[in-house]
Amino acid sequence: MSLLITGATLADGTRGDLYVADGRLADPASAPAGVERIDADGLLALPGLVDLHTHLRQPGREDAETVASGTAAAARGGYTCVHAMANTNPVTDTAEAAEYIHSLGGSDGHCEVRVVGAVTKGLAGEELAELGLMHASAAGVTVFSDDGRCVDDSLLMRRALSYVKAFDGVVAQHSQDPRLAGPGACCHESEWSGRLGLPGWPAQAESVIVARDVQLAELTDSRVHVCHVSTAESVDVVRWAKKRGIKVTAEATPHHLLLDTPLVAGYDTTFKVNPPLRTSEHLAAVREALADGTIDIVGTDHAPHARQDKDHPFDVALPGMLGLEQALAVVIDVMVNSGRMDWPTLVERMSHAPARIGKVAGQGRPLAVGEPANLVLVDPSARATVDRDASRSRARNNPYHGLDLPDPVVATIWNGRVTYQR
Repeated sequence: MSLLITGATLADGTRGDLYVADGRLADPASAPAGVERIDADGLLALPGLVDLHTHLRQPGREDAETVASGTAAAARGGYTCVHAMANTNPVTDTAEAAEYIHSLGGSDGHCEVRVVGAVTKGLAGEELAELGLMHASAAGVTVFSDDGRCVDDSLLMRRALSYVKAFDGVVAQHSQDPRLAGPGACCHESEWSGRLGLPGWPAQAESVIVARDVQLAELTDSRVHVCHVSTAESVDVVRWAKKRGIKVTAEATPHHLLLDTPLVAGYDTTFKVNPPLRTSEHLAAVREALADGTIDIVGTDHAPHARQDKDHPFDVALPGMLGLEQALAVVIDVMVNSGRMDWPTLVERMSHAPARIGKVAGQGRPLAVGEPANLVLVDPSARATVDRDASRSRARNNPYHGLDLPDPVVATIWNGRVTYQR
């Protein structure tokens, strides 16, 4: 398609027109007279957002989410690329499984779908999965994760890091010491867990794994990515590792920027997530680290669940919450509107950096002539009350339901095609 976007403002404050033709940005002066137009006066044009941490549930749990519904939610949130986590059924631990997800993205996706391969077979933490074969497959896997479970065996983690170094891959770790925070842990260990009678998940159960992994990354000279950093202690470890020049990157989720432990007091399982919602001092540390670059990116950890998986006592219900549609809204409200972050930094954290970490060539690019037409038009002043029933996701476990938040996305354009328009 051809499309002329007029009067848009870029993240750096410059203003002009953008012409989309044949999937790329072209010289606006070459646009024909009758071309379709979008008036972007008062809107920001940003590179399409990239999520390094999305659960699409297909295959195996299509009652919760599919590639089609999950990427539709992504487009509604301004994303032009998501990375599909490996904890599907069957697990994405072979080249064939990776190619299947890749094919679903090509046929059903409303944005680019990159495949995340499992680190270990069946996520069992006992034997490495087909890392090299997944990378060499049509899916071209570069990110590997057992997310939802921790690769807690130090020798196995060292071997994984050594293996992916050969093709500059990255191991994305769910940092949870299984002894300090066992299967029943579901609430941040604090006065709240004691008061509510819920098994505690101490902050150190995260930071001790982060500390181990950054030292293994230094030992192997390989890349490790810390998923969903949620504690001040983990922030300190990542900051220390970066000062040493270790190849570590880290992400913060929208919910660990905005939502805190007291929300659990009503035992609403929408607020059960892993790692758990933390207390205010941890939120403050994560916000500061995202602002100063210690935490490199925002990763949504979009985790849709069917109603029957959440409709249980708090300690039994499955952990996870939706994130794709409100991630940009939360970052605008918490980081930009508060003055902690400017728009170019937001673009770095939500587009440029995740594309670099995931090695996605056509994403996170400048909005310049010749570049792929992956962009989102944003109204920075728009707000709305979040309605979980209006979600494009199949799931309804939306922790932002009823909150007044920015409603920024006016249109999302992926590969020159409008995938969402208000």
